[in-house]
Amino acid sequence: MQDNNMCSGKGCCPCPHHKIISVLITLFGLLFLLGAMEIFSETTVGFVWPVLVIIAGLFKMTSNKCKCC
Repeated sequence: MQDNNMCSGKGCCPCPHHKIISVLITLFGLLFLLGAMEIFSETTVGFVWPVLVIIAGLFKMTSNKCKCC
């Protein structure tokens, strides 16, 4: 059993590849929120969101499985 200070409990893993999709989804939502608040232009939002999706897909395809997977 792994000893981890950040999480204790079943189903919790310290591997960074488990967190990247959550981070990208958060950035995706933040991007649209800032676009709705007119902090980013529609052109910027229209360019950045596909880039975030591509990064998530590439990361998922190339990430190695860890011992917990």
